[in-house]
Amino acid sequence: MNRQVIIATKNKGKVNEFEALFASLDVEILTLLDMDDAPDVEETGTSFEENATIKAEAISKMSGKIVIADDSGLVIDELDGRPGIFSARYAGENKNDEANIDKVLLEMKEVPEEKRTARFFCALAISGPNMKTAVVTGKCEGKILNERRGTNGFGYDPIFYVIEAGKSMADLSSDEKNKISHRASAMNNMKPVIEELF
Repeated sequence: MNRQVIIATKNKGKVNEFEALFASLDVEILTLLDMDDAPDVEETGTSFEENATIKAEAISKMSGKIVIADDSGLVIDELDGRPGIFSARYAGENKNDEANIDKVLLEMKEVPEEKRTARFFCALAISGPNMKTAVVTGKCEGKILNERRGTNGFGYDPIFYVIEAGKSMADLSSDEKNKISHRASAMNNMKPVIEELF
């Protein structure tokens, strides 16, 4: 089968979500974990969309295959959109989820309930030989909690209250999260693009 799509990630949680999306299509999913020589692409863009595009195009150029890359993060209104594209390394270069959460909680300590609005945002870029890169986005609206709640998920999930679900992202089961998350929303928007390709 030559109908392969590379998902530009080493995150197994993300891979599982993509595999569910592709279940109805006759497509083989590969990831950066399947590539010995996958470059560590520097994300130099100023937006989620730019970073996803940079990553997708770089891996596609190197592999000659269709590639989907995502860039996602937490956008807090009261913090002028931070942590935004720096979500993974907000507290420092070492990608520490707990330190990132602590930094957000500290910065939001005095902020009243009605001003704690935020959203998770995801941009997906799909790139391949002889095709124009396409970008779709998705988001999930919520609020920043005063403390951690729940034990599922990763990243900022324990302090993100999902308005639609009435609980924190970390209190949702994987199935619940995959229905309403920012990545699920972006993937739904990506489906028509993929169906056209295959």
